[in-house]
Amino acid sequence: MPQIVQLPYIFASQLFWLAVVFGIIFFVIGRGMLPKIQSTVELREKQIADDLERAQAARSEAEETEAAWRARMDVAGADAARIAQEAKQDSAAKTEAKVRAAADKLNAKVEGAEARIRDAVAAARTEIEAVSADATRDMVARLTGIKIDAKEAAGAVKAELNV
Repeated sequence: MPQIVQLPYIFASQLFWLAVVFGIIFFVIGRGMLPKIQSTVELREKQIADDLERAQAARSEAEETEAAWRARMDVAGADAARIAQEAKQDSAAKTEAKVRAAADKLNAKVEGAEARIRDAVAAARTEIEAVSADATRDMVARLTGIKIDAKEAAGAVKAELNV
């Protein structure tokens, strides 16, 4: 085979061109492109690290904000409960005062009605006594023919009604 026979003659030139090509590849890729890639990777890693730091700082700030918010909500809840309790007590006191005032009004009305009833009973009793005294005088005069004085008839009727 002629290719194998030529091998010792072209081997040196192939090694030379191999070294030249690898040198070019080394300088183009190793010296030209690799630093750009490395700087891009380092920049990306730095950006990721910065983003992680900012995220951690934001998380810490959010946790602090949440803790402050929870504390404010607890205080607001306690204030709301206190205000509600005060409102209940105030409402209960106002309601009790209104009920007491209404009860006093009703008691006054009842007492007034009782007084009017007592007056009406007394007036009715007086009228009944007067009518009874007149009727008694008329009956005695018709039955016995005796005329009785109005005061005497009224006294007799009063004595009978008080029994």
